[in-house]
Amino acid sequence: MANQITFTDGNFEEEVLNSSIPVLVDFWAEWCAPCKMIAPTVDEIANEFDGKLKVGKVDVDSNPKVSSKYQIRSIPSIVFFKNGKVTDQIVGAVPKVKIMSKVESILE
Repeated sequence: MANQITFTDGNFEEEVLNSSIPVLVDFWAEWCAPCKMIAPTVDEIANEFDGKLKVGKVDVDSNPKVSSKYQIRSIPSIVFFKNGKVTDQIVGAVPKVKIMSKVESILE
């Protein structure tokens, strides 16, 4: 988790909505097996796009305000933000190529 940030109800606005670069937010929980399956992929993306894409996680159990605001009903959910707005979302454990496709489109 070298280049990942822990997003919380308290820092979400500053770190995500006010970010000068696009943001990938991984909504997850400790008990979620599929979340743990995609964690290495999210970590790889954080390292590959360091400086171009901010990558972080929101623990849905500890941060109910953010999770509720973005209507996170299933996890893992990856939500992409650009200029403070949601631009895309992926729900479920998906292959890296699918996440990379969304990352590349948000960075265009």
